[in-house]
Amino acid sequence: MNLSDRQRKIVFGVLVVVLAAVGVYLTVASPTRHEPSHRTARPAPVSGGGPAAPASPPQGITAQVNAGNFDIYRLLPFSQQEFATAADTAQKFVAAYGTYRFDEQPDAYAARLRPLVSEQVAQQVAQGFAAPGIRQQRQQEQTVASCTATLDQVRDIGNNSIIFLVTGKQRITKAGGGGDDSKQWAVTVARDGNALKVSAFEPADVGQAGDTGGGGRG
Repeated sequence: MNLSDRQRKIVFGVLVVVLAAVGVYLTVASPTRHEPSHRTARPAPVSGGGPAAPASPPQGITAQVNAGNFDIYRLLPFSQQEFATAADTAQKFVAAYGTYRFDEQPDAYAARLRPLVSEQVAQQVAQGFAAPGIRQQRQQEQTVASCTATLDQVRDIGNNSIIFLVTGKQRITKAGGGGDDSKQWAVTVARDGNALKVSAFEPADVGQAGDTGGGGRG
């Protein structure tokens, strides 16, 4: 088919407009068309299976170590204030745990300890105090015990917990007499929300006697 110059110019102009329109469509539509596939291919976050990071990461020491101003707390996952609070909690717990009266109700006993312990430990001590055989014997003997506690040693430090060795010294009075008793405990103080509370305790010579440098006392 023979076209005049004018017809050829018209056809050429139409082709240019069509090609331009196709180019604009491909430029705009292409990212939209492929966007879902990019979202699908992006790997989902994977939670780590290792130990939990400490709530107070150690600051570390970059300068040369000097015995005169060595700050050990820069290497620990607890600040000095947190460490002191944890130690105070462990000591107060042992003193409160070993102080009781034969006529004290289990709920009242647990309430005294509750500010120092996790909910699980609060239930544990309440159940132990209410055990029929123990409670009946204390009532029959009218047992009254007062206890003081001594911090002995740090057994272990974890990212979010510290285990203290604490000795409780009891003065016990009964209807038929009385006496003194001493027992060392391994007390674990752990972060509980924004607080530090006793999360576990057991006699110091249970399971890890070798760590105490001579076992439990009493």
